[in-house]
Amino acid sequence: MAATPWLAFVCLASSAAIVLQARAQPDSKGFISIDCGLPGETGYVNDTTKLSYATDAGFIDAGTNHNISAEYITPSLVRSWYNVRSFPSPAGTRNCYTLRSIERGLKYLIRARFKYGNYDGLDRPPVFHLYVGVNFWTAVNVTRPDEAMLMEVIVVVPDDYVQVCLVNTGAGTPFISGIDLRPLKRTLYPQAIASQGLVLHARINFGPTDVSGIVKYPDDPHDRVWMPWANAADWAVISTTKKVQNIEHDLFDVPTAVMQTAIRSPNIWQGIEFLWDAVPQPNDASPGYIAIMHFSELQQLPSGAVREFYVNLNGKSWFSSGFRPDYLYTSATYISIPSRHSRYDVTINATANSTLPPIISAAEVYSVIPTTTLATDSQDVYAIMAIKAKYQVKKNWMGDPCVPENMSWDRLTCGYAIASPPRISTIDLSGNQLNGSIPSGLLKRIQDGSLSLRYGNNPNLCTSRSSCQPATTKRNGKLAIYISVPVALVVALILAMVLLFCFLKRRQHGSMNNSVKPQNETRRDAYGDSSLRLESRWFTYKELEIMTNNFQRVLGRGGFGYVYDDFLDDGTRVAVKLRSHSSNQGVKEFLAEAQILTRIHHKNLVSIIGYCNDGEYMALVYEYMSEGTLQEHIAEATVTEGVYLGDRDSELHLNLLKDWSTYTRDATRF
Repeated sequence: MAATPWLAFVCLASSAAIVLQARAQPDSKGFISIDCGLPGETGYVNDTTKLSYATDAGFIDAGTNHNISAEYITPSLVRSWYNVRSFPSPAGTRNCYTLRSIERGLKYLIRARFKYGNYDGLDRPPVFHLYVGVNFWTAVNVTRPDEAMLMEVIVVVPDDYVQVCLVNTGAGTPFISGIDLRPLKRTLYPQAIASQGLVLHARINFGPTDVSGIVKYPDDPHDRVWMPWANAADWAVISTTKKVQNIEHDLFDVPTAVMQTAIRSPNIWQGIEFLWDAVPQPNDASPGYIAIMHFSELQQLPSGAVREFYVNLNGKSWFSSGFRPDYLYTSATYISIPSRHSRYDVTINATANSTLPPIISAAEVYSVIPTTTLATDSQDVYAIMAIKAKYQVKKNWMGDPCVPENMSWDRLTCGYAIASPPRISTIDLSGNQLNGSIPSGLLKRIQDGSLSLRYGNNPNLCTSRSSCQPATTKRNGKLAIYISVPVALVVALILAMVLLFCFLKRRQHGSMNNSVKPQNETRRDAYGDSSLRLESRWFTYKELEIMTNNFQRVLGRGGFGYVYDDFLDDGTRVAVKLRSHSSNQGVKEFLAEAQILTRIHHKNLVSIIGYCNDGEYMALVYEYMSEGTLQEHIAEATVTEGVYLGDRDSELHLNLLKDWSTYTRDATRF
């Protein structure tokens, strides 16, 4: 019996897809701001913050748009709360937004926004789960239609994209109002590491005179939201108009607008106290918490006056000695190791040496989540995403292909090994009337025996560049293809071809009449040069423009020109080095660099994948270096390892290494 069709195909113009992807890019600050459910493809600029908000059309391909009920739209309500995107059946259990073109290994603050507003007319706010990538983030429990909820997490992102996923738990239809992504410096929030994320419980600004005033961007350049907290009946408020500066190598970078206010106890004998209760989560009944307290002395103390205090958690001191805040400088005390209690009671009390009551300017409280779950191998993800994009899959294929295992994609079989990323072992494309060709990345996996691909009952699917008639083999009543060409044989054949080419080239003094051309090469480049064609692919400028989304993401710049991030049609990530018209390197230097790199191969040199020599445009396409350049590693070592060469010597050494490091694949190997 033929398999049930499972792919929904929508024929879209490629130019439209490129426009959507270009709009789904971070802005110049690295910010991504999404207004979920906003109709159309055109975003807007917030009048107050001047931040650009995009529609979610370029980030997700499931769900439906809705406006919240008119009774919940007030004059003070910000525009980004007006609408939602919801995911009713049959949208699937998991629906994910994919935020691309971010920096692998960097720390990000991700905020999800929710306002039910009775958008569906049912007056039944739902409960559902939120994931960041493959790791559980939090449960979303909306209790009132008018409630506006902000969920924040700080995580180290392991790849160059991150997904925010809504998971249906059977307690109502998941929905979302907006998503914000903000990059953080690597040194901020040292408690957030690769294996542990921080989920915001509360972020409080103590003592503002305007209790409705919320500190956020642009007062906080990281766009954290600081909620005001003051009670004149219990606490005295002190403030200053002077700038409060961050100390060198500050770990939290609290904005001066927050640190300019504080509360103090009415007298020296009375302390400051606040508390919170632990919130059980579906995957952790007793989550661990950390707290960060921010202090600054806002008054110029007279001679002999002392403000010194202890910070205690549930009756135990955080540190043995008293703490004295510095005048107009930020300082903090914090917990590094999460503690687990049902209730947390923080008290700040004056020491015996103090002549003044204690103060506090701000506090942050976070629960911790493990981020140790391994996502599917990134190369497998790129390849399967290429298939999804190629065939415009709209259902079931959302989030990570293999993880969590109970949410793995339909028609995929994954292999799970201890301490290694899951790998896709079988893809079943049978019975879908597919057209076109199989991505080359999958063909490579088939050839090396690491993947089996089933694509029976797809008579128009090309299985090679020369034929669109699939060669099939019967097995267990289904059509399956298992191609197992020994890798050593392939390498030997390629090597023999290269040696033969070099021999003929010497014998014929450069004649290329009998040379083997790459499979995709049917044209001569603009300068008539064919010496690059043995090993590299020839691209037109238009192809590079499409693949890079009109050269949106810049990786770096050198004497030749800018280097751009790019993905081939099989999902392989590459770097495109495009010659600038103002570059002092011309055609001769371009050809020399390309010819050298096509002939020299070493484990510590990047491979050249292709080139463009199209009229006035010249470019080189390299494999992507995920570990950065040798120059970056040496520059980092001068700081992290205490190596000091002096300003001129450091500059000289790095400049000497700059050109060489352009071509190193993995600087950590040296």
